[in-house]
Amino acid sequence: MKIIVPMAGMGKRLRPHTLTTAKPLLPIAGKPIVQRLVEDIVAISDQKVTEIAYVVGRFGQEVERHLIQVAESLGAKGTIHYQDKALGTAHAILCAQSALDGPVTVAFADTLFRADFKLDTSKDGVLWVQKIEDPRQFGVVVLNEEGVIAEFKEKPQEFISDLAMIGIYYFNNGGWLKEELQYLIDNNIMNGGEYQLPDALRNMVKKGAQFLPGAVQDWMDCGNKDAMVDTNTKYLGYNSDKDWVDPTVKIIDSIIIQPCYIGAGVVLKNSVVGPGVSIGQDALIESSVIRNSIVMPGASLHHANLNNSIVGNHARYQRKPEELSLGDYSVIKD
Repeated sequence: MKIIVPMAGMGKRLRPHTLTTAKPLLPIAGKPIVQRLVEDIVAISDQKVTEIAYVVGRFGQEVERHLIQVAESLGAKGTIHYQDKALGTAHAILCAQSALDGPVTVAFADTLFRADFKLDTSKDGVLWVQKIEDPRQFGVVVLNEEGVIAEFKEKPQEFISDLAMIGIYYFNNGGWLKEELQYLIDNNIMNGGEYQLPDALRNMVKKGAQFLPGAVQDWMDCGNKDAMVDTNTKYLGYNSDKDWVDPTVKIIDSIIIQPCYIGAGVVLKNSVVGPGVSIGQDALIESSVIRNSIVMPGASLHHANLNNSIVGNHARYQRKPEELSLGDYSVIKD
């Protein structure tokens, strides 16, 4: 099986962090989102992964080398493909057309998930979905009486289904998918000014393709700051049995409340960290309280009290310590 990871988007909803770092390279529990994604798929897949094809923007050679190393560490070949114009999901996948043959998983790199990843090869593919309360902002699927996907609808304003596609797809025949994607391009079939994957899937269903819905226990989005922090907290919780505090961390008069990820060379001084905190390597946390937050490598925090926050690479946050003589029953609020 091959994995195609479209990840060329600009990540505007995560600015300012994506001004200097591509969104899929932002860290969840100390590793880039895209690395967590492919490692999780390989770990739970019942098929051997032979290639991981990344569809990227112009992220630079260092990033590309890291992505290839991730693939090789999982026993697969890593390949780089470019999407220079944002022309939609179908166009993004077709940019990796050399990988579109045989069994293929397509995984968009802005989401993590926990799911049953057993691949039913008796059908043409599996599309993982999750029930949501308000489907108006998502692409949804409609099932027929046999539980097979019969229809796709992008952001329905009237209710037809609450099964949202989460951006993870498996195809038994990547070559067939390639043909349908190319058909959209050749015939300039666009939706909202872009070539969209659901249009190709719809054509495949009309020609007899049978896609099953895959069950998802948890869909962890990384589309904006709040979602990314929440995903980091959840991901740490799901891996609470793992010791993700590097042995080189210096803990000086400080408390770590698990689950946390704390990278190499971090210094904690007179601070309380956790739960739900990821701290990148060589960061300094002094006289601070940090909860449910992501602190990136090299950051320096002094007298901080942070919750639901992201602090960027080598950022510096410092407030003056306060002196108080506070009487009985007093209350101070910011």
